[in-house]
Amino acid sequence: MQDWLTQSAGALGRGIAGGDIDPVALTQTYLDAIDAHPLRDRIFARVTHDRAMAEARAAKERAQSGRRLSPLDGVPISWKDLFDSAGIATESGSALLKDRVPDADCEVLRNASALGTVCLGKTHMSELAFSGLGYNPVTATPPCANDANAVPGGSSSGAATSVAFGLSAIGIGSDTGGSVRIPAAWNDLVGLKTTSGRVSLAGVVPLCLKFDTIGPLGRTVEDASLMLAALEAGQAADLRGASLKGRRLGVLQTVAPDDLRDAPRAAFDAAVNCFAGAGAKVERIVVPELTDAMALSGVLYTAEAYGLWRDAIEANPDLMYEQIRDRFRAGATFSGPDYVAAWAKLRAARAAWQDHTAGFDAILCPTAPNLPPNMERLLSDGEYYVTENLLTLRNTRIGNLMGLCALTLPTGTPSCGISLMGAPNGEEALLRLGAAAEAALA
Repeated sequence: MQDWLTQSAGALGRGIAGGDIDPVALTQTYLDAIDAHPLRDRIFARVTHDRAMAEARAAKERAQSGRRLSPLDGVPISWKDLFDSAGIATESGSALLKDRVPDADCEVLRNASALGTVCLGKTHMSELAFSGLGYNPVTATPPCANDANAVPGGSSSGAATSVAFGLSAIGIGSDTGGSVRIPAAWNDLVGLKTTSGRVSLAGVVPLCLKFDTIGPLGRTVEDASLMLAALEAGQAADLRGASLKGRRLGVLQTVAPDDLRDAPRAAFDAAVNCFAGAGAKVERIVVPELTDAMALSGVLYTAEAYGLWRDAIEANPDLMYEQIRDRFRAGATFSGPDYVAAWAKLRAARAAWQDHTAGFDAILCPTAPNLPPNMERLLSDGEYYVTENLLTLRNTRIGNLMGLCALTLPTGTPSCGISLMGAPNGEEALLRLGAAAEAALA
């Protein structure tokens, strides 16, 4: 049973379908592992034992009678603490929302539950999802799976570490500027950022509604594909026969390669060489308009975030971690015309991106330019915190600003991921490409 904790979600689902895995025993194995783990309270904000076992018993009955609802029916997963769950606190990692208990599940949790997934509980996160580092002194900070003294990446920090430490088959996170992809990359997982507007945000605590997206963190591309289907109550992409042969991949030369640390650079170059060796056509690509678009992040993110949270923050500002509070407050420095003008410029930049990238199957870049920063230094060095946080999210934010879907894959070098960015609403094509890229890297 112990190896269940390291199997992919897809493999667990096949084991249930074949009668080799009992969903009740599987869920109990996960719950026992969570409760016995020394990092339990740094990864999980709340564990939903009763719900998980009730859902597992129902999954067992369906499996025995041949009525399974989906390939993930009976598979245990974790949920970031910004997804509303009925009768269970959802606090988005912030004391501002302490003891907030929703009356109903959010739409994506309802969808996934209706297809048989088992909810293990809620995972810790960066406060109000506004940091890529995963550090949260208000609630808890999980450790990076590769470095106990480093942060795990955020804001979906617990989502990633629940999987990396064998406490969940898949973690569900959100991504506004990289919050699925960074913790996935730093903990050697697959992470999918969906296209803005594709997956429902109903019942999800917001950060920036125009950029917020929902996505899975798992062990394989197949897991990401199956979980996307569960979130949408749809059909998973067909990954059979996926190949890199003849696929056209662009290596982004604008912004993304700047200030790369040695390990991410070497890992990225090696991964690109693997793709080329598998038959992909690799070309360098420049998108000049991207440079100016990146400079719009300040107004676009902080103005909307502060607009949504200003009243709650200013009613109790001392409840917040000062670095996060100050980042929100930066939104007050921009005017309404500033915000409208920034969106007009961004729409033009998105059109230019589409022109430059037309004909490519995906655009490649290192997921994070840096490795997970040291936690103690983040605490003691305010300037280091700001520079590392901004650098961490720099490459992933390209996908959010350009309105793309994106997939990060582990390269085999610890805490170094490679990102494949696809066209808006092109998740199925991107996942097929990702499955072929995953095979090449293996």
